[in-house]
Order: sequence, then C-alpha cells, then structure tokens
Amino acid sequence: MPHYDLVIIGTGSGNSILDQRFADKKIAVVEKGVFGGTCLNVGCIPTKMFVHAADVAASPASGARLGVDATLDGVRWPEIRDRVFGRIDPIAAGGREYRTEHEDNANVTVYEGEARFTGYKELTVELPGGAETLTADQFVLAAGGRAVAPDVPGLAETGYHTSDTIMRIDELPSRMVVLGSGFIGAEFAHVFASFGVEVTVVARSGALLRSEDDDISERYTELASSRFDVRLNRKTVRAHRTPTGVALELEGPDGAETVEADLLLVATGRHPNSDVLDVEKTGVTTLPSGHVEVDDHQRTAVEGIYALGDISSPYELKHVANHEARVVQHNLLHPDEPIASDHRFVPHAVFTAPQIATVGITERDARERGVRYVTATQDYAGIAYGWAMEDTSSFAKLLADPATGQLLGAHIIGPQAATLIQTLVQAMSFGLDARSMARGQYWIHPAMPELIENALLNLPLDE
Repeated sequence: MPHYDLVIIGTGSGNSILDQRFADKKIAVVEKGVFGGTCLNVGCIPTKMFVHAADVAASPASGARLGVDATLDGVRWPEIRDRVFGRIDPIAAGGREYRTEHEDNANVTVYEGEARFTGYKELTVELPGGAETLTADQFVLAAGGRAVAPDVPGLAETGYHTSDTIMRIDELPSRMVVLGSGFIGAEFAHVFASFGVEVTVVARSGALLRSEDDDISERYTELASSRFDVRLNRKTVRAHRTPTGVALELEGPDGAETVEADLLLVATGRHPNSDVLDVEKTGVTTLPSGHVEVDDHQRTAVEGIYALGDISSPYELKHVANHEARVVQHNLLHPDEPIASDHRFVPHAVFTAPQIATVGITERDARERGVRYVTATQDYAGIAYGWAMEDTSSFAKLLADPATGQLLGAHIIGPQAATLIQTLVQAMSFGLDARSMARGQYWIHPAMPELIENALLNLPLDE
C-alpha cells in the first residue's frame, strides 16, 4: 500500500497546485476522466468558443435595423465543432503528458481511474490492472461535479444529451428541446438557435434564469420567448422515444401537452462528486447540497484534507476554483500562516444573447435581508453607443447603500455585459463608492462604459 505526502484528486484547478516548491514531496494525482477538468473539456472554454461562433452566425439578422442587409449563407457544424476540440483536446492531452512524462514531475505518480475513500485517509483507485489503495498525510479534493437529470419516467431510455455530450454531436438537429431554465440551457439555446435549429425551452418555473435579479430574469424571459418556443410552469411527467427523436409529455397551466424534437438536451443542473468519492468514509462532512463542507481556509472536517472548486463551492465557477486552488496551495506550503478565501464579491456571467453579468446581491436578496438600499437603472438606449447599436432592450441595474454610496450589487443584461461588470467588481472589492467612481475618473465618450457611469450617477444617494 503506497503512502504519499499529498494526493490530489482531480486535474482541473487542483492540478495547478503543484510547482517546484513541492519537488521534495512524494505526490499522487488521481484522475478518472480527461485531464483539465470540467472547464477545459465540457464547460467554460468550449461553450464560449461555440457561443462566439453563434454570435457571428446571429449577427446578420440584426443588420436590417441598421440599414445593412446581410444573410447567413450556412453553418458548417463539423468544422465549428472540430475547430473547438481541435484546440482543446491537445491541451488536455498535453496536460496528461506533462504530469506523466516530464522530468519536472519525477516525484509525481499519476493514477488514472475512479477513486473512492475506503477508510480514514485511505483511497482506493480502480485501475485497468486491478484496484490499488493509497494512503497519504494530506489530500486535496478537487474532483468537481457532474451533470444530473431529473427523475422522469422514460427519460433514461431517450438517449438524451447533457452539456458533457451535446457539443460533440455529429450533425445539427432540425428541432431541439432544452429541458431546464438555468444558464447552461440559456447558453446552448442561443448556440443552436443561431445555427438554425428550432429550439423549445421547457421550464418548471414561471421565468428563465430565475436566480438572477428579478428585472434581469423578466427581461431575459421576454427576449427568449420572442426567439424560442418557451414553455413556462411545465412539469415533465414522462419522456419517450419517437420514430424521429424524442417526446416530452408535460403538464402546464392549460393541461397536458407534448413537445417533440430530434434531440433532447437535459440542462437541469450539476451535482458535486462527493458521493462518488465516498468522502464520509474518511470523515469528511458534506452539506445537504452534497458539497464538501469547508472553512474559510478550504479545510474540511478532517485535518490535512482540503477541498476546492465545484466539489465544495456553491458558486461552481472556474474563477472561484482557481482562487481557491491558490489558497490551498499557500496553505499546504505555509500551514502556520494560512490564508482565507475571499468570496465577498463573486461575479458570474451567462453567455447567452444578450449576455448577462452579475456581482453582489439582487434586489430580492436586499429585501429579504432587510438591507437598506437604493437602485438605479440605465438603459443602453440612453447612451450614445446604444444609439449606434439601436439597442432598446438592454440595461444595467445597480444597488447601493444610500448613506455610504458603497455598491451592493450590479446586474447587466446586454452586449458585452461580462466585460462591463468588471469595473463594478473592482469597485466593490476595493471599497470605491459610487460617487468617487463616477466622478473620480474619465469615462471614454462615446464608449460602452458610459452605461456604468450613468447608472452610478443615477443612484439616489443620501446627501
């Protein structure tokens, strides 16, 4: 039974922990799938490469209102797909090769197989030649999460896709059903609709992206409903194969109905892989959500075992996992001087059409917490660059403390939202109040950031 100083489970952000400062330690890295984790292989990076192609494909349709008559001649799906994975697959393979063959990793042993804890600080890995059990002084749990599907009769027999498989299909369907109303469904609905697929979105609730600020969710639902066949307040009661694809039997406000398509994408969420690892066998505790329970220093309930990323973080965002990996790295190297993760102002973006980006609390959060706040909204239509785009539906919304001017939340729906939010993340992170931010610097005219400048000036702060 080999014993290690450190075992890292998962090669997403956890793989970035190791550098030459660990060269004097005996280390094992465990990976059950492809090197690089969710973000590289089935998440952030490939999806945004598809989204960019979708944005280009969708752009001719917006030209008419500007006096530009353009048409989309066609979409070569295999070329789009192969461009994406022709870039990504070699990176994943290179990551594996570096860990297994490079001289920098002479002290690192790689185990490729599914792992489960079978005792206190005892991990058993299923390998092609049989199981091997490892022990270690320290572990890092960075095994991420996985796509999950609802318990719908017949669903398992439909051959449905998840975000893990949908990007590698051989050809575009004519019709597609997206089951789910969150960010994964929103992004893929945009991608496939832009490529000419008829998209139906089925949602349990009365709005899409309902975790966003209510004004953002309402506006996105309105815009999506003009582009897709959106079915709200629907319960999926059964699924079955058809001669041409798949059908979902629904119950809604007007009774029973059926939607059919060539292909079904199930985008109803992800689950942390804590259960796959049997973390309770080593004494690690989990939350009701399944996330591994950690403190501010990313430490679990067991001394010497850390966790980071989607297996422990409710944010389930790559930039959060990278931040937490840096914290874990420091704390492994400097156990007597630990640092804490900073989760005060975590932004996120949804790369659909239009883009959506958020940081801080929503207005709903503020009301529920009894926080004193004021809000301001600035439409893209109210700034010069918004005139250039003829954008009449996008806006930015800010929440602030009326007494101090400190920003509490920011929510943007519109072009380049994921970029525009960054100045607000910076202001919140470093305590820059709205007045100082608006008047303490130049804002390029007539550029898009004037949206933020005007929103800041619109806040009805106390004198």
